[in-house]
Amino acid sequence: MTADANLTPSQGSDVVSFVRKFIELHFKGRRADEPESLDAVLKENRGVFVTLDTYPKRELRGCIGFPEPVMPFGKALREAALSAAFEDPRFPSVRESELGAIVVEVSALTPPEKIKVQRALDYPKEIVVGRDGLIIRRGWASGLLLPQVAVEQGWDTEEFLANTCMKAGLAPDAWLAEGAKIYAFSAQIFSEETPGGSIVEKKLSTE
Repeated sequence: MTADANLTPSQGSDVVSFVRKFIELHFKGRRADEPESLDAVLKENRGVFVTLDTYPKRELRGCIGFPEPVMPFGKALREAALSAAFEDPRFPSVRESELGAIVVEVSALTPPEKIKVQRALDYPKEIVVGRDGLIIRRGWASGLLLPQVAVEQGWDTEEFLANTCMKAGLAPDAWLAEGAKIYAFSAQIFSEETPGGSIVEKKLSTE
């Protein structure tokens, strides 16, 4: 069953705390117990991304996830956490000594939905920066950017589309090409304010 309901602030906080503990205990060869407060939530299928940023500069240190709700949330969290920490091909594996200078962020996703337009030029009209994350698929190529990326970079909708294309290894204007399919999704984003510190739900501006 795919989850439709939003996480509560308490559940979001518990999710982020679980991801940090899961990574910390992985270095010790131990397994983190899933919080009882999340028992039902973790059994539901849900897409998720785990993002690790350096602190205080907030530079990306790892980001991996699953855009589709293809597995239980708990399993997706564990696999995304390990992949973000140790398997993101853009970065070396996180060292245990780094954990005190890394903040953990979890994005719980809604299922992606294809954006339907009469012509490709209409895509920017259907996208809201701060609300939507984007996926482009064309042939074998696929690229995804989370909603917060466009806000953090100050992109407009066309820049967001162009950068999603480049994430897929495509030309910036590939969203206009025949056969390109654009999908949108939204995310609930919970993040540590400091490494291992208080956890807040990020509210993205749509202005």
